[in-house]
Amino acid sequence: MIICRSASMLHFYSLSTTPKLLSHFRQCSFLSTSSPSSLSSSPPIRLIWLNQSSRCRTRAFSSAAVAVAVPKKSGTDTFFAEESVSWKSLGLSHRISQALSNAGFDRPSLVQAACVPSILSGKDVVIAAETGSGKTHGYLVPLIDKLCSARHNGNNDSKAASASSHSFSIVLCPNVLLCEQVVRMANGLSGDNGEPLLRVAAVCGRQGWPVNKPDIIVSTPAALLNNIDPKEIHRSDFIRGIKYVVFDEADMLLSGGFHNHVIRLMHMLRFDEKLLSRMNKSGSENPAELNSDSLSRFDFEGEKDIQNESFSEAEEISEDDVDAEDLKDETKTWPVKKKDWRRVRKNYERSKQYIFVAATLPVNGKKTAGAVLKKMFPDANWVSGNYLHYHNPRLKEKWIEVTTDTQVDALIEAIKQFNSKALDHGTGVSRTMVFGNTVEAVQAVANILQRAGIECYCYHKDLSLEERAETLDDFREKGGIFVCTDAAARGVDIPNVSHVIQADFATSAVDFLHRVGRTARAGQFGVVTNLYTESNRDLVNAIRTAGKLGQPVEAAFSRKRSFRNKLKKRGRVIV
Repeated sequence: MIICRSASMLHFYSLSTTPKLLSHFRQCSFLSTSSPSSLSSSPPIRLIWLNQSSRCRTRAFSSAAVAVAVPKKSGTDTFFAEESVSWKSLGLSHRISQALSNAGFDRPSLVQAACVPSILSGKDVVIAAETGSGKTHGYLVPLIDKLCSARHNGNNDSKAASASSHSFSIVLCPNVLLCEQVVRMANGLSGDNGEPLLRVAAVCGRQGWPVNKPDIIVSTPAALLNNIDPKEIHRSDFIRGIKYVVFDEADMLLSGGFHNHVIRLMHMLRFDEKLLSRMNKSGSENPAELNSDSLSRFDFEGEKDIQNESFSEAEEISEDDVDAEDLKDETKTWPVKKKDWRRVRKNYERSKQYIFVAATLPVNGKKTAGAVLKKMFPDANWVSGNYLHYHNPRLKEKWIEVTTDTQVDALIEAIKQFNSKALDHGTGVSRTMVFGNTVEAVQAVANILQRAGIECYCYHKDLSLEERAETLDDFREKGGIFVCTDAAARGVDIPNVSHVIQADFATSAVDFLHRVGRTARAGQFGVVTNLYTESNRDLVNAIRTAGKLGQPVEAAFSRKRSFRNKLKKRGRVIV
């Protein structure tokens, strides 16, 4: 559902005219491809650690995990940990604790207080927590601390590493803008001299391979493979140097167009772990014996077999969620023999740490992202946020059913009414995000708002990376109305967004959670105005019912056949 009007009616737009549904705008030829001008009491804690006490780095993939609940937090704060919990008490060094304080992070959040010790322990970790809960710093902070300590002490985790080897971390993200955001956040942690604690570089978009060896490489899966695959001679040394691997927006990376690239990287990393384990057990003192030759000639054939273990089509991400820039450089197909993959899954000494981060991670069904992770990493530590898949208690939601006759007026009224009341923390700046389901819908909404005298920004995948980055920077600095697709719903951190409007209601519960998660972040409050039509009623009812009963919204994105067939019969979008 989005506002739709004929070309002639929109050209002579007035609030008294009769609107149509926006979704029909994709057929309108008058829409401009350029963006419009820019504006000058809490429930029980559900955080979980698995195998907290286990420190063993050699394990069988069939081992079972044991859940240990985090103690409940008293008081009404739903974001920060107890006042008695400090960065140092989590096991972090004075260096990183001081850097966090200098950056304005005096206290850890609940999610950070749970995941930091888990990552420091060296175990594989899955961080599944609601948007705005502090997940990015939750994994960056302990990794930076570990890398700083290793560099300061001059030690290397690998017994077989040579003196010239370089241990580092890679962070994989689904798009370029998120990569650059992670780099900015990492560089924001600086020492007393004002310099970043570590060298962090993005390898994506138009940014090539860094000249100086970075401590953290942030990249998209395709960009990383394109940079290391042609260099077979050095590929094994590069893979051997990776000690920490982070998958940010893991549910997205493990599905859709990213899946093949991620699986290939996973195979390379795990195969290297097995080679190193075999070398250590055999007592070999020459890493090259099981390094350059073995890994470079690792025969990735029979990809169809391993791809049969991928996720269901219902879990795939829509094209609007994926930037063309992130997938346009296709990597070569490097299949993996299923028998080789099964051999890798036997017992071996671990030498890398895997961290998966997501704001939505369904586990219902064998092929969902969460279920696959539990199967691949059964003894990983799972950190689950208090409101994962739940309605945020700091969020006030308004539900307005509209028709073709009332939709435009409802949208403009929601914007004007909120802007007349809401000022952003006394700064005189108000930020509102308006979501549409397609590029055409976003352009249509922007045109309608401008004709009503409301200036706005426009953000979607058809804009260049430079245009999108500039638009985000202006919106962060100046505030205003930000009309966008779901390209701005995942990962992008825009502080102090006080209002989210769904002019075009989300097509799935997952998209709904990411959209509403743009506000009420980091302990703040926010408002969401949901405009929906009769065609969205089944999904809306499922989401609202979950909220009223205090249940997770996960039931609304269940892949159960009954719910899907019900929507199919009515000609609705499958959730």
